Amino acid sequence: MNRKRIVIAGMGDTGVLAATRLSRKAEVVGISAKTGLVSGQELGMRLVRPEDWMRDYSIGYQRFRRLDGVRIVHGALSAADLRARTVTVTDADGAELTESFDALVIATGVSNGFWRRPTVQSADDVIHDLTTTHERLARAERIAVVGGGAAAVSSAANLARTWPDKRIALYFPGDRALPGHHRRVWDRIGRQLAQAGVRLYPGHRAVLPVDSDEITRGPVEFSTGQPAAQAEAVLWAVGRVRPNTGWLPADVLDDDGFVRVTPQLQVVGYRSVYAVGDVAATDPLRSSARNGGNALVARNILAEFNSRPLRSYRPPSVRWGSVLGPQPDGLEVFTPWGQAIRFPAWSVDKILQSFVVRCSLFGGVRD
Repeated sequence: MNRKRIVIAGMGDTGVLAATRLSRKAEVVGISAKTGLVSGQELGMRLVRPEDWMRDYSIGYQRFRRLDGVRIVHGALSAADLRARTVTVTDADGAELTESFDALVIATGVSNGFWRRPTVQSADDVIHDLTTTHERLARAERIAVVGGGAAAVSSAANLARTWPDKRIALYFPGDRALPGHHRRVWDRIGRQLAQAGVRLYPGHRAVLPVDSDEITRGPVEFSTGQPAAQAEAVLWAVGRVRPNTGWLPADVLDDDGFVRVTPQLQVVGYRSVYAVGDVAATDPLRSSARNGGNALVARNILAEFNSRPLRSYRPPSVRWGSVLGPQPDGLEVFTPWGQAIRFPAWSVDKILQSFVVRCSLFGGVRD
């Protein structure tokens, strides 16, 4: 009997994790705009310590042991015929390819600012983006960070801690940042930002320029009546995410372009087609990227192949996890109830990254 073929559209964090769980059970084809995993996590660390960030969050696919049997197609998805069970890819050389599947996992994620884009890039292209962004921020004396989510808060904190002589300001529209987290999280993080020298400006709703996907220069205008703010570099982290679904038929998308799914993460109306991660309209937080969605999709695909019952995804009601990312003094992780758990610095690389992430989660990553 021929092995089933599973195509994974999008090989970011979620797609790679799904592939590592399926690679020993089926023929797996991964489609990616990059030549390796380029994570969307830890923007603050990426900005100020790009080499450290690359070590843990930019990893060539050939280094993952459980991807040894996975065929990677480097290119951009351009179309899908879900009834005929095919997807079309324009590869890095401009040639058009068609890949057939028995099951499809849609894990193409979202675009969000300059750090999460679906453009086809080589490893050298990724390094160039990282270094030029870091160098631009290193030259700026006044930096404005706009946004109230974890990406904005992490960026402001990491910038201030790395360059204490710079003037770092954080502008957000509400009375507090991190509105999706438990209130205790902002109470604690807000104090840490102030101690690091970040100037906090609540109640400031910025007017987005047309080029807000880039780092711009000031001034920053506000629709809430405050005077414009001047800055040599403006980092827009306003959460204006756009799902990478332009290659999919309209009947599987909701009004915002995200993929409509059942509680089992199947695409509505199509058997053997699943969506997971930031692209899947599972709940208001689209939380399946961070709460075991990849494991559930892998399990349900194999269950469907063997005519077994599928399991349902249960999203959390609030965000949880790290906000500021790894710091020189360790890593702070928040529970859904707002309590902080601190891991000492020595344990972040030796235990969390080396054992938990690389060995346990990814199934082994070569040096």
